[in-house]
Amino acid sequence: MICEKCGATGAVVHLTQIVDNQISTYHLCERCAAEKGLESAPTAADFPLMDVIAQMAEASPPDTSVTGSECAFCGLTWRDFRKTGRLGCPHCWETFGGEITRLLRRIHGAARHAGKVYLPPDPSASEMEKRLDGLRLRLERAVQSEDFERAAELRDQIRSLEPA
Repeated sequence: MICEKCGATGAVVHLTQIVDNQISTYHLCERCAAEKGLESAPTAADFPLMDVIAQMAEASPPDTSVTGSECAFCGLTWRDFRKTGRLGCPHCWETFGGEITRLLRRIHGAARHAGKVYLPPDPSASEMEKRLDGLRLRLERAVQSEDFERAAELRDQIRSLEPA
């Protein structure tokens, strides 16, 4: 993709702006992006996870209890893991479990995942109005088709969503 501003070099910064519910997308080269005050952030491809893990494993002091061992299933040694940053099979977790746990603690500060739970944002007034409009339309259709049970459910939903 070529820079949309200068048209000379390849675009490396892809900017999406939303202003007044209007989406604008720009593809810029580094120079044009810098003129707009934007910096190109390094991509995930620039920092492969396996390289980071391998570097951390190389930097860690060798555990003498693991250094000479190898996985009985695939034959991977700790030295091989330190070179590649990749385990050979699920059984490697059992063989090198203690050292891997220490490595994960060094990298992440913990050996157990404690991520965040997604909580959807509160709907904005416009989203709520769109939802109410859709429910009202469905209510009209239910009344026209004489599906009064469904109409009663929709009426109750509308009442629960409408501001008091």
